[in-house]
Amino acid sequence: MLSTLFVVLPVFALIFAGWLVRRVGVLGPHATTELSRFVVHLALPALLFDIVAHARWADLWRPGFVGAFGLGAGLTFVLAVAARLPRVRSLGDAVIDGLNAGYANTGFLGFPLVLAALGRDAMGPTLVATILTVCVLFAVAIVLIEASQQAGTPPARLALKVGRSVLGNPLLVAPALGTLVPLLGPGLPVPAESFLTLLGGAASPCALVALGLFLAEKRTAAAADHGSTALLVGFKLFLQPAVTWILATTVFGLSPTLTQTAVLLAALPTGTGPFMLAELYRRDASITSSVVLVSTVASVLTLTGVLALSS
Repeated sequence: MLSTLFVVLPVFALIFAGWLVRRVGVLGPHATTELSRFVVHLALPALLFDIVAHARWADLWRPGFVGAFGLGAGLTFVLAVAARLPRVRSLGDAVIDGLNAGYANTGFLGFPLVLAALGRDAMGPTLVATILTVCVLFAVAIVLIEASQQAGTPPARLALKVGRSVLGNPLLVAPALGTLVPLLGPGLPVPAESFLTLLGGAASPCALVALGLFLAEKRTAAAADHGSTALLVGFKLFLQPAVTWILATTVFGLSPTLTQTAVLLAALPTGTGPFMLAELYRRDASITSSVVLVSTVASVLTLTGVLALSS
């Protein structure tokens, strides 16, 4: 219980720090947008490039784990989109809610938690889960949002516009370029390594502070949607790990260690990716911010339960 709390507490503290500096007036009303742009266009692409550039194929080639975790996240995403589509204004908003339900915080919370709970042997699968979440699931969401914004256009022009938008998105271009590093030579020069480490290291704290800044903005009581928040948090903390466990044990027959790793990663709270995407496409991020905050706090108990059941 305490080890899980010690991992989650700094995440919550960074969100609170962002909330506090906005409420006391240290940062102004434009801070959320500008800090989010920094994360989306600089810090997060650097982190994704760095993760993929240093990946080893021996760590990544785990087809059963990819199937269990990837399908668990994908099915949760699809079910959430289907559940939310009749109640929101557009497919784009439903896609953001789908990410709220299926986008585990593998990058920022998964690595330290898995290392503390399962040890270094679980770092490879954690890297796989991170790539599936921040690259594959994120890419699917971006394509769907772009397609929803170009509705009514001929299919050929739609494909061209979507392709151009996807190819110009730094969150997809960066990891794609990262795959070239192990193919072209021995690795990156030391100055480039240092640059990526410094810039990528800013992604997590800046994204969480940006979320706190958003939460600090004053809203009317009508803006709160507790029912939608509870539904998406339930999908994230209960449905996704349950689906992942079923797939890992009955479909792919994973070992107990890989099953434990997959379920623990699936049970992580919602990451800041959906919030960043909502900011990037100027969608309503009120439900997203609530889901990230509530799922992060509630995961102290649910993650402890997952670890207790699997030990």
